[in-house]
Amino acid sequence: MSSKVSQIHTPMMQQYLRIKGDYPDMLVFYRMGDFYELFFDDARRAAKLLDITLTARGKSGGNAIPMAGVPYHAIEGYLAKLVRKGESVAICEQVGDPATSKGPVERKVMRVVTPGTLTDEALLAESRDNLVAAVIQEQDRFGLAWLDLAGGRFRLTEVTGSDALAGEIERLRPAEIIVDEEQDARQEFRDSIRVTGRPPWHFDLDSATRLLCSQFQTRDLSGFGCEDFPLGSAAAGALLQYVNDTQKTALPHLTSITVEQLADALVMDGPTRRNLELEESLTGHHELTLAGVMDHCQSPMGSRLLKRWIQRPLRDVTTLRGRYQAVQTLTLERLVEPLQTALHGVGDVERILSRIALRSARPRDLRQLLQAISRLPEARGAIADIDSPLLISLRAQIQGHPRQKELLQKALVDNPPMLIRDGGVIAEGFDDELDELRSIASNADQYLLDLEKREKERTGIATLKLGYNRVHGYFIEISKGQADKAPADYVRRQTLKGAERYITPELKEFEDKVLSARERALSREKYLYEQLIESLLEVLPEMQATAAGLAELDVLVCFAERAETLNLCQPEIVNQPCFEIRGGRHLVVEQVIETPFVANDLDLNEQRKLLVITGPNMGGKSTYMRQAALIAILAHIGSFVPAEHLRIGPIDRIFTRIGASDDLAGGRSTFMVEMTETATILNNATEHSLVLMDEIGRGTSTYDGLSLAWAAAHHMGENVRAFTLFATHYFELTALAGELPDCENVHLDATEHKGQLVFLHAVKAGPANQSYGLQVAALAGVPGTVIRRAKSYLTLLETHQHEDNPQAQ
Repeated sequence: MSSKVSQIHTPMMQQYLRIKGDYPDMLVFYRMGDFYELFFDDARRAAKLLDITLTARGKSGGNAIPMAGVPYHAIEGYLAKLVRKGESVAICEQVGDPATSKGPVERKVMRVVTPGTLTDEALLAESRDNLVAAVIQEQDRFGLAWLDLAGGRFRLTEVTGSDALAGEIERLRPAEIIVDEEQDARQEFRDSIRVTGRPPWHFDLDSATRLLCSQFQTRDLSGFGCEDFPLGSAAAGALLQYVNDTQKTALPHLTSITVEQLADALVMDGPTRRNLELEESLTGHHELTLAGVMDHCQSPMGSRLLKRWIQRPLRDVTTLRGRYQAVQTLTLERLVEPLQTALHGVGDVERILSRIALRSARPRDLRQLLQAISRLPEARGAIADIDSPLLISLRAQIQGHPRQKELLQKALVDNPPMLIRDGGVIAEGFDDELDELRSIASNADQYLLDLEKREKERTGIATLKLGYNRVHGYFIEISKGQADKAPADYVRRQTLKGAERYITPELKEFEDKVLSARERALSREKYLYEQLIESLLEVLPEMQATAAGLAELDVLVCFAERAETLNLCQPEIVNQPCFEIRGGRHLVVEQVIETPFVANDLDLNEQRKLLVITGPNMGGKSTYMRQAALIAILAHIGSFVPAEHLRIGPIDRIFTRIGASDDLAGGRSTFMVEMTETATILNNATEHSLVLMDEIGRGTSTYDGLSLAWAAAHHMGENVRAFTLFATHYFELTALAGELPDCENVHLDATEHKGQLVFLHAVKAGPANQSYGLQVAALAGVPGTVIRRAKSYLTLLETHQHEDNPQAQ
């Protein structure tokens, strides 16, 4: 700080400005007594974001200092509001003793809270991962790393092209992204994601490798498979550096990193994930989605794992068959209900262990951990002696941890307070020294009653009373009218309007003893609590493995329960290209309609790769296509599926072009969005892809739209040869079945009954015989006069068409 700045600011404000200078892009919460204060621009911003009062604190440099503050005991609620709005906060605590400080009390930033590095239970969404990611670019290649600090998972990958990067970001949905501050990468990400720039040297591969090896205590990264992913490793190193800087403590729960390769999973881009409503519906709801219907997990960590599986369906057939067998075993052995009971009280062990690793675990975290450990014998016993390699493996992974259970049972009270600083966490009988100190403090009340009685008798003052306050400590209070009766050994401590307060040598000795005992008891309790944390850290890797095993078991039990409740069938995975569904249903739609869902078949193979789907609007074309994709996804996460039978071959990607809306922020019209998504499919789909294309060409003129739809369908059928469901309102496209050998027509059936249109929702062979557009318009409430005029105009158009094309007759 310059000497000029030093001259115009008070010592305390100089201290604040030095600290603020280290955290220029964050809000600094500066502890002053019982409040956290913010100054200058931070105060203005916080007042607006938190709806708190903006005031001023004296002057510094001749100007009033804008100030806003929040009570220290309410900070978590305010932090939650700020991080939800994408803010980062540096929390500056008083670390010096005001009684011995010369000048301002020493303060240090002890905690940094950013949207991507949250670990506090109050700040986290229970059933969603909270990720911080890092991205580095080299030409058209991107390195991507991401970390779930609250769960201890660290991953990296590399992708080619901004579209592939966008697809991964859409899958992961990180709360924060770290980038090289000299690379202009911010336009690659949604505005809702906080993007934080870091110095370029943080992304240097050599520096990153050294930091990662130091963290994992290895000589190199070859054991993690990182050698072929230099950009991903560089991003991972930058990410670890950022987390080290924000957490200001060791990270013992980060013991490895995993490389994820796109080829190992079904690839889906952002539009596909949104159109299929995997976690969030198009209207912004979470219940009526694939995850919403499937998630009957008993623990938050199970729910999060299920969502990760849904967002990244696997292609490894061995893994999937192992999950199918486990689900079948759980249903046949009637283990769903007993395992749900055992898992219900487990809680969020994964996140509790991370807080233990970061030394931020609270007493109730340890109590919840004890409750979880107490459930382990029941869970392990339920899957003993069963014929499922996966369940056998999980039972071995889920250890019993009897020593930790015994330790926690002895150490903790049944209902501990929120914070260790409140005391009363360590149980009586756990530590002799603590018990002795507590005994001194707890006997104080009786001693004071006896002393008050003796002093009343000695002085003859019936109204004499003993009291205590935080400022003056213990005192004897006598009314003003009887103050002259105070004995000579009474030393005046405080004068009030109607009374005098005194201290005696005996009371002073007692005060020193009691207050010292209470302080020493709290200090001893904090020490024992830290030792408790240390003992748990010794077995942290084993307990993390247990947590991961519990989460996976929870998902498998969920799959088994869903299979029984929703009448799902076990998929058959084969090596030859095919996608055969018998009696398929849309799992989500089935939950909301009042009438029985009309199940339909789908049969795609080497000789039948392109289906042109026609039928009336609202007839079920989009539902039919979406249910095919959702069935494929469920099969690739290891779940049973809503069908009578499923036989499915290799699938590498799923694409959708369903529905559209203007991208006003991006300056793209509905038609531009539609064509962009279509181009992505035509350029990236392979013969092993599943493609859903709905109403291509509807955003432009009739002939332009028809031409584009025809060409796109023809290209898919002749050149790409992916499994393609192509829904269209252009009846002319049904002629493709005569041109392409592996193309066939199907339609969603409808009929008219007593002048009313009835949707049958059944898929039939061949093209639709009419579109029923006017009948749908009438159902939508279009006035009768308009419908009648439209019928007249339709008759006129059809007459002209027949006159121009006699063969149509």
